[in-house]
Amino acid sequence: QLQFVESGGGLVEPGGSLRLSCTHSKSTPDYYSVGWFRQAPGKEYEGVSCIGIADGNTYYKDSVKDRFTISRDNAKNTVYLQMNALKPDDTAVYYCARCGYYSDRKPFPWSSFGQGTQVTVSS
Repeated sequence: QLQFVESGGGLVEPGGSLRLSCTHSKSTPDYYSVGWFRQAPGKEYEGVSCIGIADGNTYYKDSVKDRFTISRDNAKNTVYLQMNALKPDDTAVYYCARCGYYSDRKPFPWSSFGQGTQVTVSS
């Protein structure tokens, strides 16, 4: 069973940066895509960014393009999310999971989430 451990969240002022880390199971197949989902209070979860473990192909939600960068270190079984120019709307619990894709290329979580990491953007 896939397992994910997220870390790196915190409190940051608008315009600040954070780097999230997601360590996934060593058994994660190379053909999987792994990425980040978030859920703000009172809202549905949404797919933020995903990356192919083998090919490195990426997906970004429109509102985070040019601000967030996803990357992976397969030797460490870790996926990172570098978040720059953070906005209050980015405040949410961020979760890591396997990414599946709908026909419109938007991702859905194809596994259980880890415990999540809280990101709060506030002055």
